[in-house]
Amino acid sequence: MAIKIYPNRIEFEKYSLVITNNGLVVSSTGDPSNTAAYGTLTYADAGPSIVFQGTNAGYSSGGYSVPYSNVIDKFPFATVFASTDAGDLSVARGDHAGQSSSVSGYASGGFGPSSYCNTIDKFPFSASAVVATSVGVLTCARRVQAGQSGPSSGYTSGGGAPDGLTVIDRFPFSNDRNSVLVGCLSIGRRGTTGQSSAEYGYTSGGQPVPAPADTVIDKFPFATDVNATAVGNLSCCRWLAAGASSSTHGYTMGGYVATSSNIIDRFPFASDGTATDVGDLSANRSYSTGISSSVSGFTAGGGEGSPIGNTAKVDKFPFTAPFATATCVGSLTVSRRINAGHQI
Repeated sequence: MAIKIYPNRIEFEKYSLVITNNGLVVSSTGDPSNTAAYGTLTYADAGPSIVFQGTNAGYSSGGYSVPYSNVIDKFPFATVFASTDAGDLSVARGDHAGQSSSVSGYASGGFGPSSYCNTIDKFPFSASAVVATSVGVLTCARRVQAGQSGPSSGYTSGGGAPDGLTVIDRFPFSNDRNSVLVGCLSIGRRGTTGQSSAEYGYTSGGQPVPAPADTVIDKFPFATDVNATAVGNLSCCRWLAAGASSSTHGYTMGGYVATSSNIIDRFPFASDGTATDVGDLSANRSYSTGISSSVSGFTAGGGEGSPIGNTAKVDKFPFTAPFATATCVGSLTVSRRINAGHQI
């Protein structure tokens, strides 16, 4: 049997598979409009893609390790590990936000080595030796803000300059450009934590300067540029926590009020409401970063103890467990806090 392949169709015996805007039309050869006897195979709608989760590896960029660091660490999701130094940011800094596309990691804003930063760095996940380059700037310099990743854009929400900001910035993954202001949080705050579903970005916790830490969970859509709305609360006040996302829930891990916390909160994406305490980190921790695989949440680096000292620990907890107790599964190349997380 001869099979003929054309740019828009495949012919075999007396049949033709024709590509159309509505699907794959099965017809008799020579008459693509004759679909009555054979029908049309329509394209399945897989829904919005979730780029926030990774399947292969996590990255931790920058942070404070006396002095500020530019190191980008990489670790595998599948095994107990010691991270490897995979490359460098364009400038040493901490307090920045992390975003991830399907091919690149981004580090936006932050502080270091001696001033507030508005730089957006980009680095490829495919490179064996990563060198990040500056590809744009935020609408204003700021630190301790949250990062979210939509299907086609990265977002930076809140932060301090030094007081708490309401700003939500967006920058495209498809080309290198400056961010644009697309909305505002329900209340200005710094030390916020980011989570991402397929359709929405979430900003949880933070500190509305000069007020104490807050519990509010804000939500904003990726599809349109509008202000965020408050849709729930964390189980307790805190800021400088880490964020992770499964396909169905957002997680807020650790954080700081009067002391560091070990609480892992979880809130559903399908409905708006208060988060519940579903587990604990391996130790009380703040100033850390969150990283998400498709099945587990990770907390990398941060500060532990009193007074707070840097840690290199990487904790892991399963998204499927009803009580998400984390265990230490690895370490960064050097102890650090106020770092940012990425995943591929």
